[in-house]
Amino acid sequence: EFNASTFAARITASTLSDMYSAVTSAIGTLRGPLHGGANEQVIRMLLGIGEPARAEAWIREALDQKQRIMGFGHRVYHTEDPRATHLRRLSEALGRQAGDLTWYEISRVIEREMQAEKGLYPNVDFYSASTYHAMGIEADLFTPIFAMSRVSGWTAHILEQQAHNRLIRPRAEYTGPTRATYVPIDRR
Repeated sequence: EFNASTFAARITASTLSDMYSAVTSAIGTLRGPLHGGANEQVIRMLLGIGEPARAEAWIREALDQKQRIMGFGHRVYHTEDPRATHLRRLSEALGRQAGDLTWYEISRVIEREMQAEKGLYPNVDFYSASTYHAMGIEADLFTPIFAMSRVSGWTAHILEQQAHNRLIRPRAEYTGPTRATYVPIDRR
């Protein structure tokens, strides 16, 4: 099973496009908040909550309003993401070193509530947000850092695709209305 950015790179490579274009496809796909861009949304959420005392009420209200909470759940890891385990410890250590556990403590409250209410565990995006923030890294750099860690894997997939190429054409099934009436553009 491929993640979205790796699949995008392989699809592009399968058209016999060049390496740069295939990596660019992967980067564009990774940027989305449902893939690699989620940690940017997580830090914005944490900053919006602002202090640990507000976290429980905030998360309960967000869940009541059926808001999507970024940084939870994973297609492969149905229990805790092992990367999140490591990043949780790192987030706490960096917070202690800086003398400010605010973002770590807010994260722990949200994690506890998400497990209790939704049965979801944090993924790599959740604790990478507070870890990067504790290191003084700006949110706009979170996804580019993630992309840098993935480039070698993407290029390996691209080379593999090129070596044994076959055009990737995902199957699709039309599910829209079967009897649609054409409406001229000037009447739309």
